[in-house]
Amino acid sequence: MLMNMKDILAVAKENRFALPAFNISDYSMFLGIMDVCEETNSPVIIEIHPDELSFIGQEMVTAIKEKAYRSPVPVCIHLDHCGDFGKIIWAIQSGFTSVMFDGAELSFEDNIAGTKKVVEAAHPVNVSVEAELGTIGSTNPEDLEGGSAKIIYTNPEDAVKFVAETGVDTLAVAIGTCHGLYPAGMKPELKLDILKDIASKVDIPLVLHGGSNNPDKEIGESVTLGINKINISSDIKAAYFEKMREVLKDQSVREPNVIEPICMEAMKEVAKHKLELFKTIGKASLY
Repeated sequence: MLMNMKDILAVAKENRFALPAFNISDYSMFLGIMDVCEETNSPVIIEIHPDELSFIGQEMVTAIKEKAYRSPVPVCIHLDHCGDFGKIIWAIQSGFTSVMFDGAELSFEDNIAGTKKVVEAAHPVNVSVEAELGTIGSTNPEDLEGGSAKIIYTNPEDAVKFVAETGVDTLAVAIGTCHGLYPAGMKPELKLDILKDIASKVDIPLVLHGGSNNPDKEIGESVTLGINKINISSDIKAAYFEKMREVLKDQSVREPNVIEPICMEAMKEVAKHKLELFKTIGKASLY
């Protein structure tokens, strides 16, 4: 069941759960995520960053869309972190049901203008739009999701104005997360008081970027306070490729249909834990 972000998150907001937005970089990862979501009757957001998109190609987007149509669970296909209007239009034309305009590094006024431009292009064709206000940190400058050396927390009053002026469907807020896996000795701490204030003033679903590797307790609490979408990339990729490195120590193994299912299972364990934490399991029945 293929859906846009606005509709898939409206149910999550009403029923106080969150959807994971899993970043996938190849077809095996996609199949593994769909397997675990269908096994647990969980709605899901399949998220693809522009760099991932340039690697997998438009043809794979078509395959993802076809499988989403046939899936018994709700699926949204979302373009992650994109500041290029041309690429956003290409994604809409290619079958994405949701896009993100990333103007977080722009001035407040330019972020509003860029987001509004994308909204005006996307909404007439039933494609949802996500934007970001404030900056997400980064634990690794090479991570494709980017991030800033300094976290700028989202101002709740700015969030009210931003949503009103842009008509955006979902808003990613900066409350202290970072893209990537946290190195040893770095202790992430979410500013849940800021989240609570934003959620009390803004009536659209809120998004948490940098959701990998944060303490389960804080992430779980963020869901109860108004987060309805959480981006997960590094955690599932670490599980997938760490298992692959282990499997490939046996130099006699070379067939993808032998190697990749084992890696998919390792990734699925991590994904299932996220589904449990976000209270997503079984919620496909609400759609």
